[in-house]
Amino acid sequence: MTQGVLPFKYEEEKTQSGMTALSGLPVYLDLAKVIGLSKSIEKHLKIRKNSQGWTDSQMVLSLVLLNLAGGECVDDLKILEADEGFCKILCKSEMHGLKRKVRRVLERRWRKEKKRSVPSPSAAFRYLSKFHNGEQEKIRKQTKVKAFIPASNNHLNGLVKINTDMCACLNTANPIKTATLDMDATLAETRKKNAFYCYKGYKSYQPFNTWWHEQGIILHTEFRDGNVPAGFEQLRVFKEALNCLPENVKKVKLRSDTAGYQHDLLRYCETGTNERFGRIEFAIGCNVTQAFKTAVVQVPDSEWQPIYKEMNGKQMKTGSEWAEVCFVPNELCHSKNAPEYRYLAKRQLLEEETSLPGMEEPELPLPFPTMRMVEKKYKVFGIVTNIAYEKQNGEEVIHWLHERCGKSEQAHAVMKDDLAGGKLPSADFGENAAWWWMMILALNLNVMMKRLALDPSMETTRMKRIRFSIINLPGRIIKRSRSLILRLSKGHPSYGILVKARKQIAMLNGIWEPSG
Repeated sequence: MTQGVLPFKYEEEKTQSGMTALSGLPVYLDLAKVIGLSKSIEKHLKIRKNSQGWTDSQMVLSLVLLNLAGGECVDDLKILEADEGFCKILCKSEMHGLKRKVRRVLERRWRKEKKRSVPSPSAAFRYLSKFHNGEQEKIRKQTKVKAFIPASNNHLNGLVKINTDMCACLNTANPIKTATLDMDATLAETRKKNAFYCYKGYKSYQPFNTWWHEQGIILHTEFRDGNVPAGFEQLRVFKEALNCLPENVKKVKLRSDTAGYQHDLLRYCETGTNERFGRIEFAIGCNVTQAFKTAVVQVPDSEWQPIYKEMNGKQMKTGSEWAEVCFVPNELCHSKNAPEYRYLAKRQLLEEETSLPGMEEPELPLPFPTMRMVEKKYKVFGIVTNIAYEKQNGEEVIHWLHERCGKSEQAHAVMKDDLAGGKLPSADFGENAAWWWMMILALNLNVMMKRLALDPSMETTRMKRIRFSIINLPGRIIKRSRSLILRLSKGHPSYGILVKARKQIAMLNGIWEPSG
């Protein structure tokens, strides 16, 4: 019986052929080796230190590679294991550079002959369960607090330290002294039984991420339930993110949406409480309350200035306007020593909808604040900042704040769509948090690959394009003189890209070592 309509059929190879569909993935093993990722994992994670079987490094790297290869769930490890050619390179890479004594210790971790190259899905699930903090779930049930963030155990904190090492390595190879941090939450929809409903009305988790704008990486993330407000305990998270910054960073700036409009956070930045960075400049969206609207109405129409946008080398009006607003919130009225901030308002004229006589409909609520000024209806946004006018005028502050509306949101899309952050593996909070963190490690490893090894034109390339042009390439593994040769088809355009990337990575060797 024929397999299908067209004149071709599938057959299984009768012998092992050494074929791989992931010819570009070993380049990420090169980069992981150079940045000391395995060393960092073994240093900060002690789950499998005195156990038999898979090491911490093998477990974490397998899940990171699974993300890069396009896997979405733990069961996809079976597909990674079925790629015979890649598994040969992976096993060879694990033993590279190790002394004989160390290799013997690794071999003795297995009672029987080791047959797999990557962990089985069941072994991965058992490993992820070590990140779950059952005692915190008991506290959740006892306190019955609506917004509850379970405390991380030592293993989950170890993943934070691993990511901190990766950020330090990137900032050593590509030094940047200023860190602009964009803080924002994202919703990861789920159907897990134990998940909570978010403000949009569906079950989800809501991780809170800190994006390092200049380096294009996630500096810190905190996995949260869907019912936890985005700005909940943001000052604490901000302090934790500051501790993750490399030592050679000298200045920090902060940007956030209205979730960050919290006066303890603003005061912390303005008063220079942080011993390392001192005063931190910020621009944060503020709530358009009735008091703020009253202050905006008092701004003369002559003081509203147009906002321009550069298009084809020319400054073009955007249709929006800005103005300085004389506004002091109630939270700052109780003390003479309260900090002073600049408040800005941005307005955009809304076109009045007309309807036929006798067909009037009730005005529907809009998803953004509006108000009437001089017989016209405007969409209004508020911004609070501590940047002096002499340094940046209102329009420049608005443009700077708007820069966060794109890159960090794009990173959220990569997390959930391009990588495995959108499909969480378990009903247990800690396991999902670990899965999310390992996805972050994969995301940052890919950013390092684009910044340090690939052509600059690929720096903004999405993961889909990276897989199509670099990772998911067919090849054959040939063993020769105790080494492996990965052979691509003749004339393939990605051959030169991979060879050049490996040379760039080799030049980074020895530039950085994980700190103690």
